[in-house]
Amino acid sequence: MNPSTVSRRDIFKLVAAASATGALLPAGASPPPLARNFKNILSDPDYSNPDGPWEKPLTEPELATLTVLVDLILPADDESPAASAIGLPDFLNEWVGAPYAENKADLEILRGGVAWINTRAFKLHGKEFGGLAAEQQTAILDSICDPAKAAPELAAGARFFSKLRMLSLGGYYSHSSTWKSLGYVGNVAIAGPYPGVPDEIIKLLGLEGEI
Repeated sequence: MNPSTVSRRDIFKLVAAASATGALLPAGASPPPLARNFKNILSDPDYSNPDGPWEKPLTEPELATLTVLVDLILPADDESPAASAIGLPDFLNEWVGAPYAENKADLEILRGGVAWINTRAFKLHGKEFGGLAAEQQTAILDSICDPAKAAPELAAGARFFSKLRMLSLGGYYSHSSTWKSLGYVGNVAIAGPYPGVPDEIIKLLGLEGEI
Protein backbone atom coordinates (compact mmCIF):
# COMPACT_ATOMS: atom_id res chain seq x y z
CA MET A 1 0.00 0.00 0.00
CA ASN A 2 2.86 2.30 -0.71
CA PRO A 3 1.74 5.63 -2.30
CA SER A 4 3.51 6.68 -5.50
CA THR A 5 6.43 9.05 -5.04
CA VAL A 6 5.81 10.98 -8.26
CA SER A 7 2.56 12.12 -9.84
CA ARG A 8 1.55 11.38 -13.39
CA ARG A 9 1.17 15.12 -13.96
CA ASP A 10 4.81 15.71 -13.02
CA ILE A 11 5.91 13.00 -15.45
CA PHE A 12 3.88 14.58 -18.24
CA LYS A 13 5.46 17.97 -17.52
CA LEU A 14 8.97 16.56 -17.73
CA VAL A 15 8.24 14.65 -20.95
CA ALA A 16 6.59 17.67 -22.56
CA ALA A 17 9.49 19.93 -21.60
CA ALA A 18 12.03 17.50 -22.98
CA SER A 19 10.09 17.09 -26.24
CA ALA A 20 9.71 20.83 -26.71
CA THR A 21 13.43 21.42 -26.14
CA GLY A 22 14.37 18.82 -28.72
CA ALA A 23 11.95 20.24 -31.30
CA LEU A 24 13.54 23.70 -31.11
CA LEU A 25 17.14 22.53 -31.63
CA PRO A 26 18.84 22.79 -35.05
CA ALA A 27 19.61 19.47 -36.73
CA GLY A 28 22.66 17.81 -35.18
CA ALA A 29 22.85 20.24 -32.26
CA SER A 30 23.20 19.05 -28.66
CA PRO A 31 20.59 20.08 -26.12
CA PRO A 32 21.66 22.59 -23.49
CA PRO A 33 22.23 21.33 -19.96
CA LEU A 34 19.23 21.28 -17.66
CA ALA A 35 18.70 24.48 -15.71
CA ARG A 36 18.49 22.49 -12.50
CA ASN A 37 19.25 19.00 -11.31
CA PHE A 38 16.06 16.91 -11.40
CA LYS A 39 17.66 13.97 -9.62
CA ASN A 40 15.90 13.92 -6.28
CA ILE A 41 13.82 11.39 -4.42
CA LEU A 42 10.50 13.06 -5.25
CA SER A 43 10.89 13.63 -9.01
CA ASP A 44 13.07 10.61 -9.80
CA PRO A 45 11.87 7.62 -7.77
CA ASP A 46 13.91 4.43 -7.73
CA TYR A 47 11.41 1.88 -8.95
CA SER A 48 13.78 -0.98 -8.10
CA ASN A 49 13.32 -0.02 -4.43
CA PRO A 50 9.66 -0.34 -3.38
CA ASP A 51 10.11 1.57 -0.12
CA GLY A 52 8.88 5.13 0.13
CA PRO A 53 11.44 7.95 0.31
CA TRP A 54 10.34 9.16 3.72
CA GLU A 55 10.74 7.97 7.28
CA LYS A 56 7.89 6.31 9.14
CA PRO A 57 7.46 8.47 12.26
CA LEU A 58 5.16 6.48 14.55
CA THR A 59 6.83 4.73 17.48
CA GLU A 60 6.37 1.08 18.42
CA PRO A 61 4.10 1.91 21.40
CA GLU A 62 1.98 4.16 19.16
CA LEU A 63 1.73 1.42 16.54
CA ALA A 64 0.77 -1.11 19.22
CA THR A 65 -2.19 1.05 20.27
CA LEU A 66 -3.18 1.66 16.64
CA THR A 67 -3.07 -2.08 15.97
CA VAL A 68 -5.64 -2.68 18.69
CA LEU A 69 -7.79 0.18 17.42
CA VAL A 70 -7.84 -0.79 13.75
CA ASP A 71 -8.74 -4.38 14.63
CA LEU A 72 -11.68 -3.10 16.65
CA ILE A 73 -12.78 -0.97 13.70
CA LEU A 74 -12.19 -3.71 11.11
CA PRO A 75 -12.11 -7.16 12.74
CA ALA A 76 -11.77 -10.41 10.84
CA ASP A 77 -14.93 -12.07 9.57
CA ASP A 78 -15.84 -14.92 7.24
CA GLU A 79 -14.92 -12.92 4.13
CA SER A 80 -12.12 -10.56 5.14
CA PRO A 81 -9.04 -10.53 7.39
CA ALA A 82 -8.49 -8.30 10.40
CA ALA A 83 -6.98 -4.92 9.59
CA SER A 84 -3.67 -5.71 11.26
CA ALA A 85 -3.34 -8.96 9.29
CA ILE A 86 -2.91 -7.02 6.04
CA GLY A 87 -0.51 -4.45 7.50
CA LEU A 88 -2.86 -1.53 8.06
CA PRO A 89 -0.80 -0.06 10.94
CA ASP A 90 2.23 0.05 8.63
CA PHE A 91 0.10 1.74 5.96
CA LEU A 92 -0.93 4.40 8.51
CA ASN A 93 2.72 4.89 9.49
CA GLU A 94 3.74 5.42 5.89
CA TRP A 95 0.77 7.69 5.24
CA VAL A 96 1.51 10.08 8.11
CA GLY A 97 5.21 10.13 7.21
CA ALA A 98 4.62 11.59 3.74
CA PRO A 99 6.06 15.13 3.36
CA TYR A 100 2.79 16.85 2.50
CA ALA A 101 0.72 19.26 4.56
CA GLU A 102 -2.35 17.00 4.77
CA ASN A 103 -0.30 13.98 5.83
CA LYS A 104 1.64 15.98 8.41
CA ALA A 105 -1.66 17.21 9.85
CA ASP A 106 -2.88 13.61 10.01
CA LEU A 107 0.29 12.65 11.92
CA GLU A 108 -0.53 15.22 14.58
CA ILE A 109 -4.11 13.96 14.83
CA LEU A 110 -3.13 10.30 15.11
CA ARG A 111 -0.24 10.90 17.51
CA GLY A 112 -2.33 13.16 19.71
CA GLY A 113 -5.26 10.75 19.53
CA VAL A 114 -3.21 7.77 20.65
CA ALA A 115 -2.02 9.79 23.65
CA TRP A 116 -5.59 10.89 24.34
CA ILE A 117 -7.10 7.41 24.26
CA ASN A 118 -4.39 5.96 26.49
CA THR A 119 -4.92 8.81 28.95
CA ARG A 120 -8.66 8.16 28.87
CA ALA A 121 -8.10 4.45 29.51
CA PHE A 122 -5.83 5.22 32.48
CA LYS A 123 -8.37 7.65 33.91
CA LEU A 124 -11.21 5.12 33.72
CA HIS A 125 -9.43 1.83 34.36
CA GLY A 126 -5.81 2.45 35.38
CA LYS A 127 -4.35 0.82 32.26
CA GLU A 128 -3.35 1.77 28.72
CA PHE A 129 -5.98 1.15 26.08
CA GLY A 130 -4.33 -2.00 24.75
CA GLY A 131 -4.40 -3.60 28.21
CA LEU A 132 -8.13 -3.17 28.77
CA ALA A 133 -10.75 -5.87 28.44
CA ALA A 134 -12.61 -5.91 25.14
CA GLU A 135 -15.80 -4.54 26.64
CA GLN A 136 -13.90 -1.64 28.24
CA GLN A 137 -12.24 -0.80 24.93
CA THR A 138 -15.58 -0.92 23.14
CA ALA A 139 -17.21 1.32 25.73
CA ILE A 140 -14.56 4.00 25.21
CA LEU A 141 -14.98 3.85 21.44
CA ASP A 142 -18.76 3.95 21.74
CA SER A 143 -18.42 7.24 23.62
CA ILE A 144 -16.46 8.90 20.79
CA CYS A 145 -17.72 7.17 17.63
CA ASP A 146 -20.24 9.93 16.83
CA PRO A 147 -18.83 13.50 17.11
CA ALA A 148 -22.37 14.92 17.14
CA LYS A 149 -23.27 12.93 20.25
CA ALA A 150 -19.94 12.86 22.11
CA ALA A 151 -19.73 14.77 25.38
CA PRO A 152 -17.86 18.10 25.11
CA GLU A 153 -14.92 16.79 27.13
CA LEU A 154 -14.56 13.93 24.62
CA ALA A 155 -14.50 16.15 21.51
CA ALA A 156 -10.77 15.66 20.90
CA GLY A 157 -11.17 11.89 21.08
CA ALA A 158 -14.13 12.01 18.69
CA ARG A 159 -12.13 14.00 16.12
CA PHE A 160 -9.28 11.52 16.39
CA PHE A 161 -11.53 8.51 16.00
CA SER A 162 -13.26 10.00 12.93
CA LYS A 163 -9.92 10.57 11.23
CA LEU A 164 -8.60 7.13 12.19
CA ARG A 165 -11.75 5.44 10.93
CA MET A 166 -11.58 7.26 7.59
CA LEU A 167 -7.90 6.45 7.02
CA SER A 168 -8.41 2.85 8.12
CA LEU A 169 -11.29 2.25 5.72
CA GLY A 170 -9.35 3.81 2.85
CA GLY A 171 -6.30 1.68 3.46
CA TYR A 172 -8.17 -1.50 4.25
CA TYR A 173 -10.33 -1.58 1.14
CA SER A 174 -7.40 -0.82 -1.15
CA HIS A 175 -6.11 -4.33 -0.34
CA SER A 176 -7.27 -7.10 -2.68
CA SER A 177 -8.02 -9.52 0.16
CA THR A 178 -10.90 -7.28 1.30
CA TRP A 179 -12.66 -6.83 -2.03
CA LYS A 180 -14.85 -9.90 -1.64
CA SER A 181 -16.73 -8.26 1.23
CA LEU A 182 -17.55 -5.35 -1.11
CA GLY A 183 -18.98 -7.69 -3.72
CA TYR A 184 -16.21 -6.78 -6.15
CA VAL A 185 -15.25 -9.72 -8.34
CA GLY A 186 -12.60 -8.04 -10.48
CA ASN A 187 -11.98 -8.32 -14.19
CA VAL A 188 -13.69 -11.64 -14.91
CA ALA A 189 -15.68 -12.81 -17.89
CA ILE A 190 -19.47 -12.94 -17.66
CA ALA A 191 -21.06 -15.97 -19.26
CA GLY A 192 -23.88 -15.20 -21.69
CA PRO A 193 -25.37 -11.79 -22.48
CA TYR A 194 -24.55 -8.81 -20.25
CA PRO A 195 -27.26 -8.80 -17.54
CA GLY A 196 -27.21 -5.05 -17.10
CA VAL A 197 -27.24 -2.99 -13.91
CA PRO A 198 -29.08 -4.80 -11.08
CA ASP A 199 -32.54 -3.42 -10.34
CA GLU A 200 -31.66 -2.75 -6.70
CA ILE A 201 -28.76 -0.52 -7.74
CA ILE A 202 -30.92 1.42 -10.20
CA LYS A 203 -33.51 1.94 -7.47
CA LEU A 204 -30.85 2.98 -4.95
CA LEU A 205 -29.56 5.64 -7.37
CA GLY A 206 -33.08 6.82 -8.20
CA LEU A 207 -32.65 6.09 -11.91
CA GLU A 208 -35.75 3.99 -12.56
CA GLY A 209 -36.83 4.35 -16.18
CA GLU A 210 -33.58 6.04 -17.21
CA ILE A 211 -31.35 2.99 -17.69
